[in-house]
Amino acid sequence: MRYLPLNDAERRQMIKTVGADVIDDLFADVPDDALNPSFDLPDHQGELGVERAFAAMAGKNRAAGAGPFFVGCGAYKHHIPATADHIIQRSEFLTAYTPYQPEIAQGTLQYLFEFQTQVAALTGMDVANASMYDGSTGCAEAALMACRVTKRNRVVVSGGLHPHYAAVTRTQLELLHSDAVVQAPVDINGSEDLASMIDDDTACVIVQTPDVFGNVRDLTPIAEAAHAKGALLVAVVTEVVSLGALKSPGEMGADIVVGEGQSIGNALNFGGPYVGLFATRQKYVRQMPGRLCGETTDAEGKRGFVLTLSTREQHIRRDKATSNICTNSGLCTLAFTVHMTLLGEAGLRRLAMLNHEAACKTADALSAIDGVEVVNNAYFNEFTVRLPKKAEDVVEALAAKGVLAGVPGGRLWPHDSETDNLLIVAATECVTDDDIEKLVSGLREAI
Repeated sequence: MRYLPLNDAERRQMIKTVGADVIDDLFADVPDDALNPSFDLPDHQGELGVERAFAAMAGKNRAAGAGPFFVGCGAYKHHIPATADHIIQRSEFLTAYTPYQPEIAQGTLQYLFEFQTQVAALTGMDVANASMYDGSTGCAEAALMACRVTKRNRVVVSGGLHPHYAAVTRTQLELLHSDAVVQAPVDINGSEDLASMIDDDTACVIVQTPDVFGNVRDLTPIAEAAHAKGALLVAVVTEVVSLGALKSPGEMGADIVVGEGQSIGNALNFGGPYVGLFATRQKYVRQMPGRLCGETTDAEGKRGFVLTLSTREQHIRRDKATSNICTNSGLCTLAFTVHMTLLGEAGLRRLAMLNHEAACKTADALSAIDGVEVVNNAYFNEFTVRLPKKAEDVVEALAAKGVLAGVPGGRLWPHDSETDNLLIVAATECVTDDDIEKLVSGLREAI
């Protein structure tokens, strides 16, 4: 009773008040396999036993730096300078993760302000917020924002959008409207006709560049088609380093830009935490989710920073909030800002070129293998190859030899046989000639 103070009568009254018959009614929307999952774990063990069991499980993982690594698809292995890790652990910066009492946290507000400036410059947009949880939830928030701006509920999603981003967006919007999300077929070579899918009810079109297959997309024609129908263009960037080499989404007509910032300052971390980037045009700023930090002067005329805009449910009425899930990923945002500051514009452009060179070298080596075809016409640091056999089997064979060869299409599209033989390969500045040689020799043997 110390931790569960309600009695049965009180629980029944609470259930009645919210209009349910039994407590199980509250979980009606949750799938049965999620409500009652089965785990291959013992019911209970002592602390020592649990530590040993978990250590054994962790030992099955293979760290990204343990050998040749060509995995991407939204999470990339880049070199992070030791300086970045040192700076983010200094006491001046290692503060609470989020500014609930913002004006007393001037250091936090200042780096968030600088982060926003960096993201706006990278994306070619007017304004950026103080970050999101990650790229996928940011994508869903962009779709919801477009619906608010246009007062429409139909969202067209490119077939080249990462399927996880598409799934998160669909989940977020399905309660808004049952058929809100219209998904284009899987688009392997970036040649889809999205313009034909845009109608007068469309709120936005969501397109990724480089897309999930690595294709670099020209968003200008799609932006023009969307704007002609009164819709917005949402551009998604999962590899932020690409913005050091490619034309920014803002220059190509995007109205909202969503990105995954993990590549700058943040390690893979077995899938998170990451940092979502979100930027838009000035005229839409009041519909933008999340926080916006601004610069001002205090009563003595000194420069200071304030939380200028914060339209989330913890700050205003829930029904007026632009988002009920978002926050800023404070420490990851700081790591991004520090690393980007260390790079500068010239450093980012150099890093982008190193990535592209590594990808070109890897693609050339793979295309020389009989039966292997590179399907992309243009790519940055990630591309897709078609193999003569199922890619998942090839990946497993190479993993047994210590080479993580990439992401098989069947893992992302398990019910689409056309992607079974596709392997998505990422090559960053961390890839060496020896890594490429091991990938090539292992692939030759596996196929």
